[in-house]
Amino acid sequence: MPSPENFLTYTQWSAWVMLASGIAAGLAFVFKWDFRFRLVGATSFMGVVTVGLFALTLVPLSQTVVPGAAKYALVYDTGAANVVITVPPTVTKAALEATLQQAANNLFSSGRSGQGNTQLLIRARTVIHPEPGVSEPLYLGQIQRSLSQRTDSAMVITLLDKNLARLPQVDDGASAG
Repeated sequence: MPSPENFLTYTQWSAWVMLASGIAAGLAFVFKWDFRFRLVGATSFMGVVTVGLFALTLVPLSQTVVPGAAKYALVYDTGAANVVITVPPTVTKAALEATLQQAANNLFSSGRSGQGNTQLLIRARTVIHPEPGVSEPLYLGQIQRSLSQRTDSAMVITLLDKNLARLPQVDDGASAG
């Protein structure tokens, strides 16, 4: 994945191409070439590309990795203060806690509107099958973090031990049958 330094290099090259296109457009107007308006469009497009590349130099594209976290998928996101993620039914308590922390860091955005809330609520769930042909969503825990601060040291994690106990136990191969 390109780093912000790479995007700065791309921005510089894009700015040079935009400048050259602008000079060509200026010459086209001076000499009344037929394609002068196409050059104006090309220059404008390069301006948009340059600004976009410059924006990518300011915002890192990397994801936070918390050791021990399980893979999760985004199920529901209002773009505001509520998010639901799904984790595998084999998740452990420690992995769930690490996954919630990772999700809280990765899903933070200063563009989220709180709609009256100051906290982002991320809930983790899984799907269990208590009997054949029956699927049941099961909420395992949640994390609350600030909507306004990128680094929130006061995140509150709540794990639902009763629901964690309902998860299928992973057979490690040590038991004899």
